[in-house]
Amino acid sequence: MAEVTNRPSINQPATGKDHYHYAKGRRKSAVATVRLYSDRGESIVNGKPIGEYFNNQTLQRTIEAPLVLTGQNNTTHAIIRVSGGGTKGQAEAVSLGLARALVVMSEDFRSTLRKSGLLTRDAREKERKKYGLKKARKAPQFSKR
Repeated sequence: MAEVTNRPSINQPATGKDHYHYAKGRRKSAVATVRLYSDRGESIVNGKPIGEYFNNQTLQRTIEAPLVLTGQNNTTHAIIRVSGGGTKGQAEAVSLGLARALVVMSEDFRSTLRKSGLLTRDAREKERKKYGLKKARKAPQFSKR
C-alpha cells in the first residue's frame, strides 16, 4: 500500500489548498524547511510573520529576493520552519530554501535564480577549535623570556 502525501511530485503541478512545493535550505548551522503555496497569503516563519521574526530590513530583503526576482512575491506564500544558527544564517537558509522551492514549482525560474547566485549553497562553516590554541587559529601570546 502506497503512502499518501500531500506533497506533489515534480512532474505533477500543485493545485488546491493542500498542495505545496517543498525544499530545504542550509547556511552555516541553520536549516530551513520551506513549503511554498501557490495562493496569496502571508508568509510565516516559525509561527510568526516574516517581519516579526526577522525584524531587520536587510534580512527581510535577503529572504524575499528569490520571490521578487521571479515575480512570485504577490502570488505565493510560504510556511517556513527554521532552526539553528543566528539570524543572518537563518535568513540565508530561508532564501536558499525559497529559491529551491521556486525551481520545484517551475523549472523556468532556474536560469534567473542561477544567474543571481541564489541557487548556490554557501558551504562555509565555522572552523573547529584546535587544542593548544585559543580559537581555531588564534595562538596564545608568545613570550621569549
